[in-house]
Amino acid sequence: MENLKNENVIYSARELNETIELVYEAFANPNHLVKWWGPEGFTNTIHEFDLRVGGKWLLTMHGPDKGHYENSAIFQTVIPHQLIAWTRLSQPLFDMEVAFEKMNDNRSKISFKMIFNSSEDCNKLKKFVIPKNEENFDRLERELKRLKTK
Repeated sequence: MENLKNENVIYSARELNETIELVYEAFANPNHLVKWWGPEGFTNTIHEFDLRVGGKWLLTMHGPDKGHYENSAIFQTVIPHQLIAWTRLSQPLFDMEVAFEKMNDNRSKISFKMIFNSSEDCNKLKKFVIPKNEENFDRLERELKRLKTK
């Protein structure tokens, strides 16, 4: 996949003032993930979340105004505190890599890398996805604060 052109990739990242362990837990635990996954105003119903290679992730994203968006994926890579990758089986089709990087003991970075089969497919979503990924990171930060105060 490294030989794919940048025109096929949407990359978003955020540095967080949290430990890598807490950031990873916020993703790896569906009880936390359900509270922050997706853009502002969306809620989720996670039907299945089998975080292992070959495991399924099935969820419905509920839009703030209307619409329910079914998502289906198969996990391809699971390296705790480093990388989770999956292939989407529902439209739009792309491979997703969520990387976790320890910056220091109390700071970490999370990144989303969406890899499309063509630049055309990528460009159809790029203008929408980039700001929505930022909203997703905002929601993650709120969930991390909530987890710390528990």
